[in-house]
Amino acid sequence: MIVTTEKLTKRYGDRAVVDGVSLSVRRGEVYGFLGPNGAGKTTTIRMLLGLVKPTSGTARVLGEAPGTPKALLRVGSLIEGPGFYPYLSGRDNLRVHAARRGVRAEQVETALEQVDLLGAAGEKFRRYSLGMKQRLGVAAALLGRPELLVLDEPTNGLDPAGMADMRELVRALAAQGQTVLLSSHLLGEVEEICDRVGVIANGKLVAESTVDQLRGDTVLLVRADPIEKAHVLVEGSELHGDVLHVREADTGALVRTLVHADVDVLEVRPLRRTLEEVFFEMTGAA
Repeated sequence: MIVTTEKLTKRYGDRAVVDGVSLSVRRGEVYGFLGPNGAGKTTTIRMLLGLVKPTSGTARVLGEAPGTPKALLRVGSLIEGPGFYPYLSGRDNLRVHAARRGVRAEQVETALEQVDLLGAAGEKFRRYSLGMKQRLGVAAALLGRPELLVLDEPTNGLDPAGMADMRELVRALAAQGQTVLLSSHLLGEVEEICDRVGVIANGKLVAESTVDQLRGDTVLLVRADPIEKAHVLVEGSELHGDVLHVREADTGALVRTLVHADVDVLEVRPLRRTLEEVFFEMTGAA
């Protein structure tokens, strides 16, 4: 495991911001960390980076205690927005970061290319749009080719094209063997790129699983005429108004059964809960 926590807890006075969280992030996966605002996502991530000391519980990052030099040298992060010098160019800001991390200067150009900022690398940071600032923050996190990349809302401020580029970048990083832990409120993005997700609500981890497992079984929606006859013919089907819901069905066999019985098949399609629906159900978010 790249990251493990055991009953990780952070209290401020009598309030538990993070309450007994035990999670695991596997090598080479994209792990989505989800939760409503104030659920404890960022505090958990800050504890994993050694920026916040836990009240109780334990955490290991790349086999090391969070925040130790050995761990930090192998981790890249973007937490709560990037911090750069406004009077320096994007390229020069990255050079400063590279020098601090002891990273070779040529990696700056590679990082800029990865986030599609080479064309704007010479512009002052203060002139960057919000999306460009976010890209530069990701570029800084990529310096040194870290084994673990921790990204807090990496698509913040990006237009649809930029969000698509960021998805491709995250996928490419995972394909190269890097592990990505990201938090996001854009559940559609998470659904597309994450291998597993952890859902936190009121400081507690309420689920940790693959996206498919969270969404549950696929149900086939069948629209046929006459629907009552189809309901009788299809074993285990549920009648919902003018359609059938059928679980764990062989689609081809189902259609053949209905057609051979002179039932008109008007529509057959998979019907499955979205990650957003599951998320709202688990967290009580409105």
